[in-house]
Amino acid sequence: MIEPAFLLAAFLGGMSAMLLRLPPMVGFLAGGFALNALGFDKTPLLETLADIGVVLLLFSIGLKLDVRTLLRRDVWGGASLHMLASTLVMVLLLALFKGLGLTLLADIGWSTLALLGFALSFSSTVFVVKVLEKRSETQTAYGRLAIGVLIMQDIFAVLFITASTGELPSPWALGLVLLIPLAPALRALLDRLGHGEMQMLFGLLLALVLGYALFDVVGMKGDLGALIIGLLLAPHPAAQTLARSMFSLKELLLVGFFLSIGLTAMPSAEMLGAALLLVLLLPLKSALYQVVFMRFRMRHRTSVLATLSLTNYSEFGLIVGAIAVSSGWLSGDWLVVISLAVALSFALSAVLNGVSERVYRWLEPRLPRIRVGELSPSDRPIEVGDAEAVVLGMGRIGRSVYRRLQKEYGLRVLGIDSNPQSVKTLSGRGFNILEGDAVDSDFWDKLLMSRDVQMVVLAMPHHAGNLFALKQLRSRAFPGRITAVVEYPEEIEPIRELGANAVFHVYDEAGRALADSAAEEAGVISRASQLG
Repeated sequence: MIEPAFLLAAFLGGMSAMLLRLPPMVGFLAGGFALNALGFDKTPLLETLADIGVVLLLFSIGLKLDVRTLLRRDVWGGASLHMLASTLVMVLLLALFKGLGLTLLADIGWSTLALLGFALSFSSTVFVVKVLEKRSETQTAYGRLAIGVLIMQDIFAVLFITASTGELPSPWALGLVLLIPLAPALRALLDRLGHGEMQMLFGLLLALVLGYALFDVVGMKGDLGALIIGLLLAPHPAAQTLARSMFSLKELLLVGFFLSIGLTAMPSAEMLGAALLLVLLLPLKSALYQVVFMRFRMRHRTSVLATLSLTNYSEFGLIVGAIAVSSGWLSGDWLVVISLAVALSFALSAVLNGVSERVYRWLEPRLPRIRVGELSPSDRPIEVGDAEAVVLGMGRIGRSVYRRLQKEYGLRVLGIDSNPQSVKTLSGRGFNILEGDAVDSDFWDKLLMSRDVQMVVLAMPHHAGNLFALKQLRSRAFPGRITAVVEYPEEIEPIRELGANAVFHVYDEAGRALADSAAEEAGVISRASQLG
């Protein structure tokens, strides 16, 4: 049974963070430190729940990731360059602090400084993905870049842990390559399970057994196993549905992860000072990310927002710290310091990401110009051609709107979606579709709207995205008609206030259409018709 105090601390911490306009995860961390101060310790159940939450998170990342992202030069090259540069800079700065008399570094040699620098070069996969999911931006250009870099860092972490233990994986680990030919059978089974509890149970089986447990048995990192199984399923159309069905469970279990960080240990004033010193070094780590991304000719918005999302320390630092302490290289105090630095960096990163668009707008004029011809094709201006209607968001509703406008009204329609896999699939099915992120302010700067466009339909799945797109259209004096789809009644008024010409509540409209169809089939005449 989980401690009632853990649930209370998590709820109060999360509620306090929300009142301060911070992500609830910052409150969960604070709740963990409060529990620590009151004398509570981690329990085996809490650690198990936290571990399962992280495994499901990595599995979900795999389900949404195109493996080709990892093969991009800016991803593997950027992650490698940043790790080398960041480790070197951190080592030099830690050596400087040692020379200035920081007690905790007094007896530490160069090899241990290098180990600390390596640990501090990582960013938190758990935190970054949580932030991106909260903002519905995992599939944006900067979101895909950040996640790709994080996964490369996870791979580096696996290599480090394997090397640090001095134990090679079991020879049976070679058999894991058989998972590749097994993948089509797993996808076929996923097809047969529908959308209910069996689908979620299958997801848990894949993540925890075929992923984590199998990889762990052969001496590989179980978390990596969950990620790889997710990657193998990602090409299947139902992978996104599976990820959504597991979302709430994963989010709940990750509360345990953030509580457990706060429960790691209780800090002294000296440890708190050392942790604050590490947090003050974060801008240097960020600057290195920005320089590396610019080296690969990323758009400024992509590089700046990816950098801001990665401006934090990783829970991986705790793993490195634990290995160093168990090997006698570091004192146990450093576990507390790293734990505090991770928690404080999360709080700082949450604030930064809350104002990321404003930070980008301030920085953009101060960054060196990049000519359009030097950008990758996906970053160049978007031309709508001769389209008469544009549909933003090509999910189920967007696709229905597209077909109706095209077949019933004979309009030339262009669909725009931020998910490259969806764009590729729909393009292959004959849709006129382009990849574009409508919540990316640069997207609107790149979009060349022709005079032929009569209407824009906002069919994105998230209210914030539709609001943003509407603001952008109005700020650019779009002369055509704008129609938006909303999911909840409270979303109607904000959309109308921004000037949408028509707003459709999904469930109301579906209910009306169903009622009309049922009445028509039953031969019932509406009151309006009777009065007429």
